[in-house]
Amino acid sequence: MTAQPAPPSAGTRLREWVLRDTTGGLLLIVAAVLGLAWANSPWREVYQGLSSTVVGPAALHLDLSLAKWAADGLLAIFFFTVGLELKHEFVAGSLRSLRLAAVPMIAAVGGMVVPAAVFVSIVLAMGDRGAVGGWAIPTATDIAFAVAVLAIFGRGLPKALRLFLLTLAVVDDLLAITVIAVFYTESIDVLWLAVSLAAVAAFGVAVRTKPAPWWALIPIALVAWTAMHASGVHATVAGVLMGFTVPALVVFGERHPRTEHYVEKVAPWSNGIALPIFAFFSAGVTVVGADAGAILGQPVVVAIVCALVLGKLIGVMGTTALVTKLTPLRLPDAIGVRDLLPVGLLTGIGFTVSLLIADLSFATGSAESAGARLAVLIGTAIAATLAAVALRLSARRQRTTDENEDGIPDVNTAPITGDEQATD
Repeated sequence: MTAQPAPPSAGTRLREWVLRDTTGGLLLIVAAVLGLAWANSPWREVYQGLSSTVVGPAALHLDLSLAKWAADGLLAIFFFTVGLELKHEFVAGSLRSLRLAAVPMIAAVGGMVVPAAVFVSIVLAMGDRGAVGGWAIPTATDIAFAVAVLAIFGRGLPKALRLFLLTLAVVDDLLAITVIAVFYTESIDVLWLAVSLAAVAAFGVAVRTKPAPWWALIPIALVAWTAMHASGVHATVAGVLMGFTVPALVVFGERHPRTEHYVEKVAPWSNGIALPIFAFFSAGVTVVGADAGAILGQPVVVAIVCALVLGKLIGVMGTTALVTKLTPLRLPDAIGVRDLLPVGLLTGIGFTVSLLIADLSFATGSAESAGARLAVLIGTAIAATLAAVALRLSARRQRTTDENEDGIPDVNTAPITGDEQATD
């Protein structure tokens, strides 16, 4: 008799569950709802006290509140996985071929420029010139949340649509990281920045050795993060840079690239702990006991909601339509113009990075900060709901054999099942 394979352990099952597309978005929603509910409950002062609790050594300028630790510390884990995914896509994935990736890459640019323009136009038209600094808030797309909505409501649509969304969102993340590094850095301490970059380089050397010693990688990563934080550049940038140093091709005869290996190891911590905790603290906007009308009536609220829901949609759809009509470039195999409506709405799910940029744009505790964070939640909820409806309607419609109209029958027609994992 052939021996039956041993059933997966509880830890393995938990890791696989956390890595599913649907799980990441679910955990974000639950954490955000808990934070928002607690911040508006009779125990809201406890929540505010918890958020503002300061821990960490003052000598290293790391005496930060728990909310700040979530944004600067835990979110660096998420950005490390973003760096890994970017490196893998550029070297061995969907971005390695400019011809195949051109349309979603250009769509990502349009999906950032148009929302920014919508935001600036609205705040200026409403007479709030001081809010212009938040122009980047509605330009980001939350990969985990958007892919979760696609996995749940896009069942039956071709998997190529997921790849298109991932490519667009990955480029969107790269642009958002650049924006954070360039436009949200007030001053730079060159010495600390040099120390951080040296630590990143050391991490790159260590991660390419055989075997890469985790006991050395973690201390080096902490030095890189601490020095980047001290330099004045947002500390999450260190996570991205370290992700970029990991080999994306097979080395030393290993079965899988190390980018995939580290995503598999780190993504459960990112999806299951880092992102939910960040969402819990960032979504906790207190409206009860405050002038809710004054908060919701701010130009920044109207601008962010309109930019996320309409600006993203117009930017993605309009840019793609122009590119495919005026150039020889075409949408990827099995993707048609009809798919741009749900994709455009999915990109309006800003959430994680939008909340981070909102924190960077306005002073902590200010009315603008509260309004911006609340607007991100409202805009994300509207975009996600409309995307879910659009996906279900699209899934019920008959598809042609050549959706992208390139004269070649579609082959990438395998359907989305909802069980895809983040490392696919």
